[in-house]
Amino acid sequence: MAGDSLFGIHGAALEVRAQRMGVLASNIANASTPGFKARDIDFKQALASLEGGQGGGIAAATKYRIPVQTSMDGNTVELSEEQTAFAENAIQYQSTLSFLNGRIGQITRALKGE
Repeated sequence: MAGDSLFGIHGAALEVRAQRMGVLASNIANASTPGFKARDIDFKQALASLEGGQGGGIAAATKYRIPVQTSMDGNTVELSEEQTAFAENAIQYQSTLSFLNGRIGQITRALKGE
């Protein structure tokens, strides 16, 4: 993966968290769509796949959720679970982004000789 020496695993983590945010947002947006099947990304599997250069990557780590209770119309979105997962992922995304911004600042200062 490009940029590994500068950002290590954090670049890949940011990519996985961004993709997961999109999947969770789609689940929330489709909470009342009949037959919609909620999905999520297995963060550890996706990250290991990206870091190891394995085929499939994030797509292979995207799985359908198993709901506690499916609605009568076949929708498997449990809104409170999705909202909680989205909020947690957003915080983790922001933390990873803050780390990377700090790292970029360090590199910039080193290049300027500060």
